[in-house]
Amino acid sequence: MLIGVPKEVKVAEQRIGLTPNAVHELVTHGHGVVVGTGAGTGIGAADAAYEQAGARIATVEEVWDQAEMIVKVKEPQAPERAMLRPDQVLFTYLHLAPDVAQTADLIASGATCIAYETVTDANGGLPLLAPMSRVAGRMSVQAGAHALEAPNGGAGLLLGGVPGVPPASTVVIGGGVVGENAIEMAIGLGSRVTVIDRNVDVLDRLDRRFGPALQTIYSTRRAIDEAVLGADLVIGAVLVKGDKAPKLVTADMVRHMRAGAVMVDVAIDQGGCFETSHATTHSDPTFVVDDVVHYCVANMPGAVPRTSTYALNNATLPFVLALAESGPRQALLDDPHLLGGLNVYAGHVTETHVAASQDRPYTDPLEALG
Repeated sequence: MLIGVPKEVKVAEQRIGLTPNAVHELVTHGHGVVVGTGAGTGIGAADAAYEQAGARIATVEEVWDQAEMIVKVKEPQAPERAMLRPDQVLFTYLHLAPDVAQTADLIASGATCIAYETVTDANGGLPLLAPMSRVAGRMSVQAGAHALEAPNGGAGLLLGGVPGVPPASTVVIGGGVVGENAIEMAIGLGSRVTVIDRNVDVLDRLDRRFGPALQTIYSTRRAIDEAVLGADLVIGAVLVKGDKAPKLVTADMVRHMRAGAVMVDVAIDQGGCFETSHATTHSDPTFVVDDVVHYCVANMPGAVPRTSTYALNNATLPFVLALAESGPRQALLDDPHLLGGLNVYAGHVTETHVAASQDRPYTDPLEALG
């Protein structure tokens, strides 16, 4: 199979779908790889590194025109979607539920569109989302601590305080992969940390890991309200597989928060879990609503492209190999976990949450595959 790796075109996105090591692995299995000119610059991999790994360097248009499978990081932008063909496979993050325009274009393309974020594993986890969730969870605390500084609009607080001055209070909504990594960072910096989750088993696991350094609270509307109003930093770390994020912090709550408090919405790729959120970029990451600083960058791990790309490739490469070796249809039929990643196939929406959130007809993936 000929695999294409285009240069990412989303604003400030410097990750790349495949590292030189991953390209070499595919080439040694007999597959061809065509990489966009300068696509690896953001991770310190020049075109020569990809050529040494066995790839061919080409223009963006040539990559999309020639490849049988496109491997990316971020969702295809409108000009990229216009180049998709019915005989192509698209393997990348899609986050379709809140993105009606992208969904419509992928349906119209007729392509096989597999989303990293809905591929599952034997334990019910999301193995291709987890690497970026770890990065985003850790970054959320860094970003929040930075935003708390007075020159950035925050309350002028040091997250961990100093001897004789109490630390700032951090509330993490959601105790999954993002939340656990955010908790680890916040506790490490000396903040007082509270986590809110509706899964008692998750709270028990976090309590056993972090002990008395972490306060665990079962999620109710009142519990969220009380915790958010007393917080200096709120990190939204909720995820519903394939669906829009629930709006757990309302505009009314934000109006009553402390002036200079900071909110980091890691769920913004799925529409955000704060009612006052809207997507921002690395070049303009924050905005203020009712004296509360919002950080809502939609591709947070893109700020650390080397770490992110290598972590992501560790997880995606086995699936890329399976798709290339067996062909997309057979690979999907052979692996129910990969099948969970199929969002759009030959003009059909094959992910239940995407179909429901956009009021579109749903087709069972096995039925779509015939």
